[in-house]
Amino acid sequence: MESNPAQIATLVVAGGFGIAFVFGLVAAKSNFCTMGALADIVNMQHWGRMRMWLLAVAVAIAGTTLLSFTGQVDLAKSVAQRPNLPWLSLLVGGLLFGVGMTLAGGCANKNLVRIGGGSVRSFVVLSFVAIASYMTLKGLFGQWRARWLDPQRIDLGALGWPDQGLGTALAKATGLEPKTALLVAAAVVVGLLLAFVLKDRRFRGNALQVGSGIVLGLLVVAGWYVSGHLGFGENPDTLENVYFATNTRTIESLSFVAPLAYSLELLMLWTDASLRLTFGIASVLGVVAGSLAYALAAKKFHWEGFASVADLRTQLVGAVLMGFGGVTALGCTIGQGISGVSTLAIGSFLAIGAIAAGSVATLKWMLWQAERE
Repeated sequence: MESNPAQIATLVVAGGFGIAFVFGLVAAKSNFCTMGALADIVNMQHWGRMRMWLLAVAVAIAGTTLLSFTGQVDLAKSVAQRPNLPWLSLLVGGLLFGVGMTLAGGCANKNLVRIGGGSVRSFVVLSFVAIASYMTLKGLFGQWRARWLDPQRIDLGALGWPDQGLGTALAKATGLEPKTALLVAAAVVVGLLLAFVLKDRRFRGNALQVGSGIVLGLLVVAGWYVSGHLGFGENPDTLENVYFATNTRTIESLSFVAPLAYSLELLMLWTDASLRLTFGIASVLGVVAGSLAYALAAKKFHWEGFASVADLRTQLVGAVLMGFGGVTALGCTIGQGISGVSTLAIGSFLAIGAIAAGSVATLKWMLWQAERE
């Protein structure tokens, strides 16, 4: 059957918006925030929100693995799974993103949720994230990234690896059939995550956090399906199979730093006929819309600004670091931390580890500063 590019692109964009709408609504209701979860641990030794985040990761891995195993999507085509492993970019970018999101009081996703709740502060922060991420994609920061960081990489393709997944690593190490190795790797990771998450009785009794973790993980799986299955088809002009309405021109799921840059580009170059709404841009809009819907329904919408000039300065520095770090690390706490990790990409684990390290170090420095004062 002949593909209709316009219809497929519309389906992908609408799907991205709908998925992100639910994501924004659930994240707002459950106070889902990776930086907040790390802050809870550092400041109060409370693991509730982190368990919710890890549950979302476990569900995303399970669902994404099932999509891949059954041939619904080709995860090897995703950016996270490319066999070139830019380890220095992932580590440096992740570290800077972790520092930045802590200074800015939350990652890109959390600030999108806050915009829906009436935060002018988050709108300003994300404007600077968008500028910095665009500069890292195509501008001055991008030159630095391409010259000093990206060349430091491990070419796994030269070793015969089709991708950088843990399943592939296990298959190479043990001789298992690739699909079997994928299931084994996913089962081990998901099993360890669930064992840790569900061992806490208080968390098991928190229906909101358990339900939210499950739903958020499933939404990442839905993102892969929409862009990688429904959005995959034949371009009648070139007769090639392509992925429609994604900025990377390949399979995507939820991520928010680079899509902020593409959103800015679309607004600035609106009359450029080559630019279109994409899955990523629709996802940015969807999170804000979902959060706004929750804020209005719960009567929690209120305008919010900066507490002081010092607060403004700190958060803008954090925004620039997030923009640079998120693009350099190929994703944020959602783009790499859940979507990327759901593919079992080795680089995604490196990136989220660096993000967590940068955030925890900054949180401890801020706590030390507060105790001194």
